[in-house]
Amino acid sequence: MPIEILMPALSPTMEEGTLAKWLVKEGDTVQSGDVLAEIETDKATMEFEAVDEGVIGKLLIADGTADVSVNTPIALLLEDGESADDMAQTSSSTPAVAPSSATVAAQPSPEENSDNSAAPAPKVGTRIFASPLARRIAQQRGLDLTQVTGTGPRGRIVKADVEHAVPEAQSAAVPPSASKAAPVSLASGPSSDVVARMYQDREFTEVPLDGMRKTIAARLTEAKQSIPHFYLRRDIKLDALLSFRSQLNTQLATRGVKLSVNDFIIKACANALQQVPAANAVWAGDKILQLTPSDVAVAVAIEGGLFTPVLKDAHHKSLSALSAEMKDLASRARDRKLAPHEYQGGSFAISNLGMMGIDNFDAVINPPHGAILAVGAGVKKPVVSEDGALAVATVMSVTLSVDHRVIDGALGAELLQAIVDNLENPMAMLA
Repeated sequence: MPIEILMPALSPTMEEGTLAKWLVKEGDTVQSGDVLAEIETDKATMEFEAVDEGVIGKLLIADGTADVSVNTPIALLLEDGESADDMAQTSSSTPAVAPSSATVAAQPSPEENSDNSAAPAPKVGTRIFASPLARRIAQQRGLDLTQVTGTGPRGRIVKADVEHAVPEAQSAAVPPSASKAAPVSLASGPSSDVVARMYQDREFTEVPLDGMRKTIAARLTEAKQSIPHFYLRRDIKLDALLSFRSQLNTQLATRGVKLSVNDFIIKACANALQQVPAANAVWAGDKILQLTPSDVAVAVAIEGGLFTPVLKDAHHKSLSALSAEMKDLASRARDRKLAPHEYQGGSFAISNLGMMGIDNFDAVINPPHGAILAVGAGVKKPVVSEDGALAVATVMSVTLSVDHRVIDGALGAELLQAIVDNLENPMAMLA
């Protein structure tokens, strides 16, 4: 019987994607490891490789089809000895074209024809079919997934299912009469229809949300609602750093290396996480994970969103190595060519808007990170020197957003002090 090639989950949070381009056609012979298609996730365009060998019998999803749910059949693969007749038997029960996840999910199974209720999540032994994001949300909310009904493809539990589910303890505490009342939804602002009616007499262009924008909206809403942020602010004198950077760039010019202020900031933060190891930590639901290496994420703006590629073991790397790696990651981020392992993880992040003229701002923590440093522009300001005289210095304002579940105020202040010391004494970072 022909093998169904399913829409893969190319990242832990992927629930649906866009089949950007087929790289094979019907009748092509493929081997395990051959690239079949390019698939756009919420973060990147990635190549999808064949697992089995055979002949492409039928492409079920057209190029450019968006919102294809994970595990939806996208093609049929004929094994050795199989013919088009075998494929016809399979395709009779498989949709020829699945333009969207909604279309796939809406098709009832024979059992559902006699019962309008959604199918429960299928289980093999104790296994529950659920997306990684749904599992994470369920863990945070204390939900038992065996009590959640899945509405995704083949009864798979997806994000929406756990968001609308009620924790067992909470449902037990609600009187029977109250449980029959109309469900109360979380306040999330007026619906799209209500907003559209407000502006029906005004000219506007409707911009649909792509996968990246949906993910950014969901993650940052979750971050601001669930993470108890607090903010620490400091001014940093940059004159010594700027002078040192100029000297290094002159000496490195023959190697084609030009260090940026951001490279020094990355190094300063990486070293500070080693100097204050208790702050090099992430929130893990029911525990805190304290990391040994300094894995620093750096926000990179791209068209329609942003990436936070991670520079791993940044404390061990030279400034020139960090500079080269950051340029490579930023370039591939803008082309959406980063692999998931390159933008996931880390314990700390940097968001720098100084090059855009922003003096200071507060950044939102990217879970499960413990903190993020918001970096403003370096501006010449009047300062009072140590001998009491008035002078002019280049001053950069930074704000450290901290997850209070992971880092308390005094520990956050110690971490920020270490960052300030490293940047105001840049030569010490090379020792």
